[in-house]
Amino acid sequence: MKPHIEEAWRALRLADRDIKVFDILVEEPEAHLSIVLFHAQQAVEKSLKAVLFSRRIEFRRTHNLTELAQLLRQEGVEMPVADDLLERMNPFAVAFRYDDVDIKLLTRESAMGPVVKVRKWAEAQVSTAAQSEQRNDPDLS
Repeated sequence: MKPHIEEAWRALRLADRDIKVFDILVEEPEAHLSIVLFHAQQAVEKSLKAVLFSRRIEFRRTHNLTELAQLLRQEGVEMPVADDLLERMNPFAVAFRYDDVDIKLLTRESAMGPVVKVRKWAEAQVSTAAQSEQRNDPDLS
């Protein structure tokens, strides 16, 4: 398997770890919203990065979901969620982790759909890229 495809699959495995924690915390009323949504943001971020890796699109080190989505759009990739939702998730990566105020940009429930949708979309994108690599390189078969 090509290194960029391996890195894409690794990013999806890491996203899955955040999704597991998100799924646990979303049911825990005592868990602060900022921590719950940190894991939602991280799952979406790693899923987007998986697609970037699979398409060999270079990106700078960032947690900005809209920036990552824009890079994909520039390459003609259609996004599964709107930018306004990604913008509302962005602050949970860093800013809100170090604050103890309640943040009303998203609810636990409103983050579930995008996390699942982006993860499934990313897996399909990476699978397509991996299959394309195999068809184009007979040594990988």
